[in-house]
Parts: sequence; structure tokens; C-alpha cells
Amino acid sequence: MSRSARSIPLLILLVLIAGLAWRLVKPADTAVPSQLVNRDVPAFSLPAAVPSKPGLSSKDLSTGEPRLLNIFASWCVPCIGEAEVLGELRHNGVRVDAIAVRDRPGAIAAFLARNGDPYERIGSDPQSNVQISLGSSGVPETFVVDGQGVIRHQYIGPLTSANVPGVIAQLKALR
Repeated sequence: MSRSARSIPLLILLVLIAGLAWRLVKPADTAVPSQLVNRDVPAFSLPAAVPSKPGLSSKDLSTGEPRLLNIFASWCVPCIGEAEVLGELRHNGVRVDAIAVRDRPGAIAAFLARNGDPYERIGSDPQSNVQISLGSSGVPETFVVDGQGVIRHQYIGPLTSANVPGVIAQLKALR
């Protein structure tokens, strides 16, 4: 067997190692965008997640005024930091509604007491059925919904202070 023929397995191995190393350095994007952007919010009606707030339905998102729809959970660590940003948005006149997924009323109430409560309404989605119908793949996620109940933008992951000016501009453009 010639020397070049013997080096073929070594070359194949080096190519495989290089491919694996490339994926470790630059992992694939794991975000799953919703296919409902620029489509109507699917019909739903959720009971109140906590006694102090009304529940949420798709009709609440088509009242003529644009708003944010935040998907969160009390057990979600990134949701803790995002609560402050949502509070800042509410302070700036942004209307924020929420869907609490796979959560309990006591845990949600404790989360809101600890981290602030930026929400007007919170619907309870114990089996994540509405979350899935929205095309959401995790928490936190936030949707910009126009006044007619059409999803116009999706933020995957927690909102940060850097997002605030853009979110406010998007909502103003939808008025």
C-alpha cells in the first residue's frame, strides 16, 4: 500500500476533528422564531394566574392599542432581570400583559412581590398550550402585538435595557 493511501484515514479524521472544533467555537443558533409574526394571535382564553390580576384572552390583545405580550415563569432565572426592564417599559406607558407557563399561583405571586409587577393581566398556561400555539419555544419571550391583535415582532430571550428604546419606537409606530 502506498504512503498516500495510508494517510487517507488520517486526513478524514483531521477533517472530522476540525468540523467538531468549528461547531464548538461557533455553535448553531438555537432560537426558534415564531411563524406567527405578521399574523393574528391565535384564539385563546386563559384564567387568572394570580387572584389580584385578571386572566388573559386573545380578545384583550385586539383593543385598538398596541401592547407587549410577555411569556414568563417564576422558575425562569432570566425572567428575574427582565422584570425590571418590563417595569421600565410600563413606566414609559407601555401596556404589558403576560402568560405564566407551567407555574403555580403562589410562586407567581412571590415572583411578582420580589421582582416587581409590570403586568396588567396574567393568564395561566399550565400545560404551555397557548405558548406553543404562539410559536414560543421557551421563556422568556416577548411579542409586540398591534392594536388589531397581530403579532408584529418577537423577542426571543430576556429583554434588556438596550431593547427599551427600540420597543418603545416599535409601539409608537403601531399607533
